[in-house]
Amino acid sequence: MTAAVCLILGAMLSGCQIGGSTVSNKEGYFSWVDEQGRVRYSPIVEKPAEEPPVSEPASGDEFTAANYPDAEELRRKGYVREGDEQPYYTWRDADGTVRNTYYQPDTRTDEEKGLIAPPPGATPATVYRAGDTLIETDPVAGHDPEAFAILGIAEVDNDFLSRFSETCCETLDTQDHERWQENREFGVYLKKSSPTHSFLTGESPYQLISLPQGGQAEGQMFRLRSYASEGVVVPSVLFLDDTLSPVRLVTDLVSDFVPENWHRRGYLEARIPVASTGAERWMLVFTRNEDLEGQTVIETRRGPRKIPHVSTGEMGLNMVDAL
Repeated sequence: MTAAVCLILGAMLSGCQIGGSTVSNKEGYFSWVDEQGRVRYSPIVEKPAEEPPVSEPASGDEFTAANYPDAEELRRKGYVREGDEQPYYTWRDADGTVRNTYYQPDTRTDEEKGLIAPPPGATPATVYRAGDTLIETDPVAGHDPEAFAILGIAEVDNDFLSRFSETCCETLDTQDHERWQENREFGVYLKKSSPTHSFLTGESPYQLISLPQGGQAEGQMFRLRSYASEGVVVPSVLFLDDTLSPVRLVTDLVSDFVPENWHRRGYLEARIPVASTGAERWMLVFTRNEDLEGQTVIETRRGPRKIPHVSTGEMGLNMVDAL
């Protein structure tokens, strides 16, 4: 009897297995209970994968000149495409009749409309160049040698750069010079720790800047901004060749003051033309005694404000396009 029971149980267990494992553990089957409460197992029938529908491209998505015109050409047409209705505005005449008037949109830039002022030209200044000589001429009839003094006109000192060169600049320290940085404004500092030199115009701290190698592009300008803090530096600029001999001196700069706002300090801005000769290799920034004796007066909402001239401060240097 016992053997018969074991045989029946073994048959039942073998009927519930497929390939040596129970059906419930076999992948591809699901279990369910019939109406008599018996657990049954059925294979899962997978549905065939449906192919995605093929979509036809819309005519507007085609890359044609009509759908994707040239941006500049479209701007000139007021951004009105071929076939589009011309823009219009509605108005009422004296009889109360509503009328529509078509117009061509004005797509000019602010520069083309003249709403933005063009960049300024070179800053007025006194410029001395190497090789400039005073040409002596015979005085005209009735010449008064004291006329310039009477009228308060200073005679041009064409020999000034030669005399200035006697005190400068072969002995200047070039080790701590500032390297030129392309395509950005970079800082130039006159500090208490900066080297000093006794120039013809007085003792001053100075900063040497190496100019771009290979010469500078003609038609550009050096933009020098002197930022105001406890005062403002009024700079003079000397250009030197590769032997540190003076080539051009720019002084008496009549700089414009740009007042401060919420994100930057006020500054004096000077624009100095770039020489086309290619002989200038160094830029030297310094101050003069006579400039330190003056001050810059600006108008504010509270009235005039005096900014003293100082020998140390921060400047920003960049190269910009001229007009």
